[in-house]
Amino acid sequence: MRDVYVAGVGMTKFAKQPDRSLKDLTAEAVNAAMKDAGQTVGEVQSCYFGNAVAGSITGQEMLAGQFLLRPLGFGGIPVFNVENACASASTAFHLAWQAVATGVHDAVLAVGAEKMTHPDKARSFAAIGGSVDVETTPADRPAGRSFLMDMYAESSLRYMEQTGATRADFARVVVKNQRHGMLNPAAQYGGELTVEQVLAAREIVWPFTLQMCSPISDGAAAALLVSEELVPPGGRVVAVLASVVRSAPADGLASVTGLAAGAAYEAAGIGPIDLDCAEVHDAAASAELMIYEQLGLTEPGGGAALIRSGQTALGGSLPVNTSGGLLARGHPIGATGLAQIVEAVVQLRGTAGDRQVPGARLALTQNAGGWHGSDNVASVVHIFGGLAA
Repeated sequence: MRDVYVAGVGMTKFAKQPDRSLKDLTAEAVNAAMKDAGQTVGEVQSCYFGNAVAGSITGQEMLAGQFLLRPLGFGGIPVFNVENACASASTAFHLAWQAVATGVHDAVLAVGAEKMTHPDKARSFAAIGGSVDVETTPADRPAGRSFLMDMYAESSLRYMEQTGATRADFARVVVKNQRHGMLNPAAQYGGELTVEQVLAAREIVWPFTLQMCSPISDGAAAALLVSEELVPPGGRVVAVLASVVRSAPADGLASVTGLAAGAAYEAAGIGPIDLDCAEVHDAAASAELMIYEQLGLTEPGGGAALIRSGQTALGGSLPVNTSGGLLARGHPIGATGLAQIVEAVVQLRGTAGDRQVPGARLALTQNAGGWHGSDNVASVVHIFGGLAA
């Protein structure tokens, strides 16, 4: 396997953007990534395009990537459409990495784009509901929210009972991530909140209030991956040290994120103690605490103590979700995984501005998708290392 590098990244602002099209969002992110890499369209040999709900929201199915990229000049190359629920973009990145690592191509574009807003909000929620097994979940799902929040809520109640974590701990995740989001110009939300304000907000599904649930968002993100031969002298490239995709085991006895993380640490030759920052899939506030444990950032049951310690906030020993995470940066589901990767890259370049982690050299991203039983169905973990040139 060859070494692979991220030569350029780009993303749009994440927000409810009803007046922007999926094609428009895609163009902004791709053009930004290509400009950042200093590469031309003609140098790209293939593209993996991540999207989850365009068929449900916009009606564009089957060839979304081809039709969205053609206006940008990407004709005549293989374009692969990737759908893997909320992990679509990170899966697209993994496949792009695979193409370069195995020597099939030297320059591959990974894109994630999603248009989730619709005049009928119920349609947006119904589209997200496709990420569960529709034959084994209730047909009369609650209106006015994503059914995934019910799944996360059930999981959070079990977690509270097993570990002693409280709703206040979930609120602490929100307070941290909203403060981080305030420092990210691309974030949908951000600001100073208190634990009391989060707990007093409108209930969505017990034990979650509004800010404990990731929002409906529109946005796109992209990255250009290259082989060592295409790394420009003095270029601001970041090495991909590990890229792992795992699906939940059928017996449900192991955490899918734990499996992906273990394989990623082994591939990168590091452990969780070596990380300088991480972006994780906080689709619900409780999920961040569980992921701390699944990634080995703390011992089993230690998630609540870790958020209380302040170590995962900017200024702490291991800042998590410096971008604001899904809760504050936003969660256009087919783009989220690449937005995490954009954040990892800018942190390792030292260009994250007011949210910069000093001296960041190793970064991890964890992006999950779907739900079955008591766990996500898919999880993707990437590890990135310092400047390679």
